[in-house]
Amino acid sequence: MRYYLIAGEASGDLHASRLMRSLKKKDPKAEFRFFGGDLMAAEGGTLVKHYRELAYMGFIPVLMHLPTILRNMERCKQDIVAWQPDVVILVDYPGFNLNIAKFVHRAKVTPPSTIRHPLSTKVFYYIAPKIWAWKEYRIKNIKRDVDVLFSILPFEVEFFEQKHHYPIHYVGNPTAQEVREWRPTPSPSLNGGESGGTPIIALLAGSRKQEIKDNLPAMIEATRHLADQYDIVLAGAPSIEPEYYKPFLENSSVRLVMNETYPLLAKATAALVTSGTATLETCMFGVPQVVCYETPLPRLIGWLRKRVLKVKYISLVNLIADREVVTELVAETFSVDNIRRELELILPDGSKRQQMLNDYKEVHRRLGESNAPDQAADLMIRLLSNRH
Repeated sequence: MRYYLIAGEASGDLHASRLMRSLKKKDPKAEFRFFGGDLMAAEGGTLVKHYRELAYMGFIPVLMHLPTILRNMERCKQDIVAWQPDVVILVDYPGFNLNIAKFVHRAKVTPPSTIRHPLSTKVFYYIAPKIWAWKEYRIKNIKRDVDVLFSILPFEVEFFEQKHHYPIHYVGNPTAQEVREWRPTPSPSLNGGESGGTPIIALLAGSRKQEIKDNLPAMIEATRHLADQYDIVLAGAPSIEPEYYKPFLENSSVRLVMNETYPLLAKATAALVTSGTATLETCMFGVPQVVCYETPLPRLIGWLRKRVLKVKYISLVNLIADREVVTELVAETFSVDNIRRELELILPDGSKRQQMLNDYKEVHRRLGESNAPDQAADLMIRLLSNRH
């Protein structure tokens, strides 16, 4: 069968590549085309567009790159029509992907004159859009345009099925699976050698330039007083060139490692983490963390967060646990002093450290032990096979 996948950032590239690997095991004749990254390309098929050309966040960056975004979207639509895949598999990245889902649905129901043959393509969404946080109105589009929704977060089942009467499939969590598979392997050195006996504080400042620009300076400043006791190591994101980090690291002792987040977390004593998949990865490695997310107009954003967001937390760890396991310093609570104070509380002998490690076990339990890519691939192939 023909599979067309769309992933718009580094975490999507990782999850989609693992799904492709599972699909190949169960469908030896699988063909792939995709918008994605290097990990997906390594699984085979045709890379149409790299996610580096897609990953813009924030109102101003999106506005500045709007012509590029629209061109990429049009290219994707034309490519789907030309290739006629059996299924389009959307991986997170809702702003782009829900537009593609809408196009495919319309091309099946009322195909435009530019399409020679009506599409019979199914739309599967792997890693459901986080509409439970905000933009809940998108459920209408999902119900109309998405044939099957696959969830990787257990609490989403109640949201979609009970609140919105839209059936979904919880397949397990791929991040949990990826960490489980990686951990038994020997931990390699970190770009240039071990830290010797010096314990490590890991900095995970996000996968987009805007996130790094907003969060990394405060993370560095909050750890400066610990540089004589700890090796402060920054995890470089795969989508960011090393040169981008250099201005931030001047006049600091912070060490940069590229593409080695898992080896870093395997050795870290504690971490400062920008919200996202990295918070869950840090939890799965059993590393106490402080979640840091700077925003513009922090007081206004803090006020809006309490009234616009539908959830109490921004980190996956707290959302899965349904309570505060890790401290979130967001908007008006984000400051160097607050980061420094919370970090010291999770270092060895800190008053919050052991409780956080105990609470992580509940997060592990709720995620379960399913192999998410294998389970999703098996279900996808069965659903597509039953169609014929």
